[in-house]
Amino acid sequence: MSGELIVSISGIRTETLSAATDFADAMDGRGVRLSLLVAPRLPDKYRLVRDEHTQEWLRARRDGGDAIVLHGYDQAATKRRRAEFAALPAHEARLRLIAADRVLEETGLRTRIFAAPQWSASDGAMAALPGAGFRVAAGLSAIHDLDRGDSVRARVLGIGEGFRAEPWWCRALVMGAGRIARKEGTLRLAISAKQLGRSGPRQALLDAVDLALHHGANSDVYRSMSEPQSRAA
Repeated sequence: MSGELIVSISGIRTETLSAATDFADAMDGRGVRLSLLVAPRLPDKYRLVRDEHTQEWLRARRDGGDAIVLHGYDQAATKRRRAEFAALPAHEARLRLIAADRVLEETGLRTRIFAAPQWSASDGAMAALPGAGFRVAAGLSAIHDLDRGDSVRARVLGIGEGFRAEPWWCRALVMGAGRIARKEGTLRLAISAKQLGRSGPRQALLDAVDLALHHGANSDVYRSMSEPQSRAA
């Protein structure tokens, strides 16, 4: 039995779209699909609804087999500098989820998959997800199927957006990816689109992906466990 490889990109916007496109092309050449983490709002007053070029790219990638994953509403810290959903009670989390869901529906990017900013969701946020229509939650150390109540234990190895990006960390990530792939586990790799614009982090992700493929890992995306592997979420 082969392991699984899930590769995700976050922070995709006008300024980072070129780097994300470049990396996506490299993944296409390797037969690797992507999970694209999308937020309606980002720092510096970014609004997805005003970014038609990025919207078009995301829709085209989804139609080609990639998955769209809701990645928060505005990614603003909500308490003691913690990530957006890290400390929210259920009611506040539900309001943010509904607001974000409406924006993705308006832009033709609606999804039933959620990954909190910095992969950190409070108990309240987790409790709010099913009522807001979400079926899967990708956390830091597990992927949760909210319909079935099942989880797959697998930790994210990432660069940027809450993870380090220094050369020593990039080397450690590649080594860690190799260990997981050799054991035929679920390898979850994540990178911010901003870091894809830097040669070192980009090469580290490419090396980690190539190691996983060398060990026979199968490409997958974040999706409900009841869906066939060939379908994107």
